Amino acid sequence: MLKRFFYGNLVLFTSGALISSHDIVLGTEPNTSVVLGASELTAGIPGKGSLKVSEIKAFLAKPENHVPLQVELPDNLRAGAAAMYVPENNPMTKAKIELGRQLYFDTRLSVDGTISCASCHHPATGYGANTQFGVGVRNQTGNRNSPVSFNRILSKAQFWDGRADSLEAQAVGPIANPIEMGHSHEAVVKFATENEGYRIQFEKVFGSKPNIDAVGKAIAAFERTLVTGAAAYDLNEPLRLLQENFGEELSDLEALKDDDPALFARYEKAKALADSNPMSESAKRGRDLFFNQKSNCSACHVGVNFTDELYHNLGVGMTAAEPDLGRFSQTGVEKDKGAFKTPTLRNITQTAPYMHDGSQKTLEEVVEWYAVGGHANPYLSDKMKKLDLTAQDKQDLVEFMKALTGPLPKVEAGRLPE
Repeated sequence: MLKRFFYGNLVLFTSGALISSHDIVLGTEPNTSVVLGASELTAGIPGKGSLKVSEIKAFLAKPENHVPLQVELPDNLRAGAAAMYVPENNPMTKAKIELGRQLYFDTRLSVDGTISCASCHHPATGYGANTQFGVGVRNQTGNRNSPVSFNRILSKAQFWDGRADSLEAQAVGPIANPIEMGHSHEAVVKFATENEGYRIQFEKVFGSKPNIDAVGKAIAAFERTLVTGAAAYDLNEPLRLLQENFGEELSDLEALKDDDPALFARYEKAKALADSNPMSESAKRGRDLFFNQKSNCSACHVGVNFTDELYHNLGVGMTAAEPDLGRFSQTGVEKDKGAFKTPTLRNITQTAPYMHDGSQKTLEEVVEWYAVGGHANPYLSDKMKKLDLTAQDKQDLVEFMKALTGPLPKVEAGRLPE
């Protein structure tokens, strides 16, 4: 009997090829379709040093840089495509992404020229910051840890409390926050208007002089290109699924080679993928435990991005005299007190410290927090329960989370308009 099963958008058959939907769905014309994660979108305008106006004009003169892109997720995220959010009024183009890249890394958007979006969300620190709280102008700090800016195309609401209803709204918030970039929207628009390199880009990309909405749209377009590539988990999962579904057939590979050469070829291909970035035995046990009710991790850390995009009270920070009430500040709903958005576990090893208040320095501390059931309070999530985990279980969960680290696009952090 023909057997078939799915891993994300990969369809595996006992005969035929291991195919992804990207291979069999043509979509739009080739020059308008692009898989996110491609460095061509984030490498910047070729050259060295500050961007000259002549270089910007040459880039803007190419029609292909203004064609709306049909963006697709890489294979490891493609099963989550239904969650992708690109507003109809902000289609992604190469020119808009490039403008957003420049704005993202430009400290001149802050009041004293010291802070950019990248200061708290830098590629070198996994698009987060390795400080407990974000550090803004004049070394001021807030009371929340910097959330990551990758895989944001899979999320509509932004910030720990979801106060921004889109990436566009989120992008301009820190500019006017007095303890982040400390500037005004009006001053940033004035700067972009007076800088010829920026002005001509806004005029070409948006058909108008710089304005704060366009600033937000450009930065959002750039941030939507930041996606995580295949981690060890992703590369090992096809082999695990083959073994789970065809264990008996795979028990004798020599016989399989003759009896079902197509399945044997599928196995060889899946094994090669797994061997390219193997998971340890501990990580494999952690994977099984993660998706098991014993740990209950996947109750919230679900889907390709390992987050339900919802808000939960874990008891973190609730012992403070005046605790941060999180989502409640936006909704006024009693049950939302102390609730914060579930963060992605993708590339979690790069983004310590953890939790909304940066109070936990290691993944071991995080696992222990869940194991004891968090801190009891009237608003504690019903998903938080004391877990019966051994020391080995805890270590296995940590090892699995380490196996969720994948490559990020290569991004040019310099090359800003003179």
